Amino acid sequence: MAEAKGETAPLLAREDPKGRGGAAGGGATWAQTLGNVVVSIVGTGVLGLPYAFRAAGWVAGSIGVAAAGCATLYCMLLLVDCRDKLQEEETDEPCDVHYTYGDLGEKCFGTVGRWLTEILILFSQAGGSVAYLVFIGENLHSVFSQSMTSAGFIFAVLLPVQIALSFIRSLSSLSPFSIFADVCNVLAMAMVIRKDIQLIDHPFANRSAFNGVMAIPFSFGVAVFCFEGFSMTLALESSMAERKKFRWVLSQAVVGIIFVYSCFGVCGYLAYGEGTKDIITLNLPNNWSSAAVKVSAVS
Repeated sequence: MAEAKGETAPLLAREDPKGRGGAAGGGATWAQTLGNVVVSIVGTGVLGLPYAFRAAGWVAGSIGVAAAGCATLYCMLLLVDCRDKLQEEETDEPCDVHYTYGDLGEKCFGTVGRWLTEILILFSQAGGSVAYLVFIGENLHSVFSQSMTSAGFIFAVLLPVQIALSFIRSLSSLSPFSIFADVCNVLAMAMVIRKDIQLIDHPFANRSAFNGVMAIPFSFGVAVFCFEGFSMTLALESSMAERKKFRWVLSQAVVGIIFVYSCFGVCGYLAYGEGTKDIITLNLPNNWSSAAVKVSAVS
């Protein structure tokens, strides 16, 4: 689905510790930050959730999604706490000093921590971006199969747009794109769920609820990929005008996303059963409404 993630590790804006109360934050309102949080977390992985529910079972899949969401929320809040602790310990530095995630890793684990942190962020962001391009390229190719291949869409359409957006350094400037992407996400997911419900006759007939002990770790792993944007945590928090509200905004966003993800995965699996494909939009019929859903996923 929609994404507006940075291509490099965001900066840790270190301000006066009193700014934690909100006055020394950025210029984004809580509503703008909420939009940025949602669009940074909700990514292409959501299109593969119904397939994960098919493999794990609808109960195990729901548990995996909830566990991944709670773990993500806890780690994001813990990361903010670590940054705040660093600010309190080093108040003698100038207020305009900025730290990267590597600096925080070095503070905790030395030089090894710096390199490990930077490498993990690089692989995480690169992997998510590649998956995004592949997912969306396949969607566009399924709609405009006569125009060009999925690789053609990736290199001629998607990659230039992503490169252009990566030069926008302000999250508050990206908020209009985020809000538009959120609207596209909601509409696309609503249309998919509506089509799924129309196909559901006997909802739980021949539908597994739990496919063994390994089902939960499998669904958890897929769900972790769906909760993207972890490396945007500190940039999102620093961008808020009232930073003290960030924890509340983030918690509300994650709880809502967990609920939507669970509904999306369950409905997709119940609708198509063992015929659920790895990208749920490929199960949709070839008509104008399905094409609109696939194009909306590009946003």
